[in-house]
Amino acid sequence: MGAGGAIRGSRIGAGPMGEAERGEAAPRQTVVYFCAKDHRTALQFSIEAEVPDEWDCPRCGLPASRDAENRPEAPKIEPYKTHLAYVKERRSEEEASAILAEALETLRTKRKTGEIIF
Repeated sequence: MGAGGAIRGSRIGAGPMGEAERGEAAPRQTVVYFCAKDHRTALQFSIEAEVPDEWDCPRCGLPASRDAENRPEAPKIEPYKTHLAYVKERRSEEEASAILAEALETLRTKRKTGEIIF
């Protein structure tokens, strides 16, 4: 059957891993971030590390800042635009009518000469 008193997953001579074997933990500081949806996130950084002013909230993904009174606003998300919407932004109705008239005239001319059958 095997060793009666052995603990599964351990080896001979294994002991508890503590600070004595790993060394002392680096000194840390706790920094709290606040997002626009009132989420509070506490993160630990090394004292020597440069702490960022903003951090993405792990709950909602919005940007969070260290100042609870001046939280960053959620970014504005523009709705999906169709190709026609982009064209209408670039062209006025008069320009569109002129371009359409020119294209129809070219098409009719090609039909009369037989370049286009349909």
